Amino acid sequence: MAYRDGLAVGVDVGSVTAKAVVYDSDANQVLASALKPTGWHPRERGLEVFREALEQAGVEEHQVGCVVGTGYGRAQLPFACHTTTEITCHATAVRHLVPGARTVIDVGGQDCKVIALDPDGRVRDFAMNDRCAAGTGRFLEVMARALEVDLDGFGRLALASDRPAAVSSMCTVFAESEVISLLAGGAALEDVVAGIHEAIAKRILDMGSRVGIEGKVVLSGGGGRNVGLRRALERNLGYSVEVSPHPQLAGALGAALVAASRLRAVLERVTTW
Repeated sequence: MAYRDGLAVGVDVGSVTAKAVVYDSDANQVLASALKPTGWHPRERGLEVFREALEQAGVEEHQVGCVVGTGYGRAQLPFACHTTTEITCHATAVRHLVPGARTVIDVGGQDCKVIALDPDGRVRDFAMNDRCAAGTGRFLEVMARALEVDLDGFGRLALASDRPAAVSSMCTVFAESEVISLLAGGAALEDVVAGIHEAIAKRILDMGSRVGIEGKVVLSGGGGRNVGLRRALERNLGYSVEVSPHPQLAGALGAALVAASRLRAVLERVTTW
């Protein structure tokens, strides 16, 4: 099979999941994607999702023009021709998918980022929480486990409440004790779950106030799958929040778009020789 000019791949090795996206820039089309838990082997998982996505797309490795890696494990991808930050990749993906977006909230497994975009969709500033689990997917996972609620249904349960309980602690250990005390005191489970989401939303927006949250707000990362978090963010902002299509793949898509851009630049230089 012959090399194809516009074929680019993005691989996002996050702390919780590894993702890959195969993108055909000539057709402006995602051909395939793959996702696996990262576990303790970021290098192996990155290679696995890369090859799985290629197989689903019916593409062989030698046909790919450029591979860009991102995520905390990006340095573990020897097959990548370039690496870049998750901030760049999520901003790039959201700019591509949601024209006019001005703020990106990326809630990942171990960190959270609020990215401010300029009117042209370029990164203007960002704030990041990577030293504490508060406001991250890991915090939600720990709380769901403590309350014996399925993680996928955790956000939906929050929607059943119109009286979120007051959860004051965002330390994972203390918050777990606090929510158990609230339940022991007679609080309804859905109110406690809604209170957890409310506390996370306030924490994220407080962090985002350092860079300025304005215009169209888009939620990406694994947290974008949580409807309770989206509702809590909307309630505190006072207006709607959009969710990036396939939010968990936004980083990998952004990396693929960066790869496509680098590939186009190389091909343009070649044609001018």
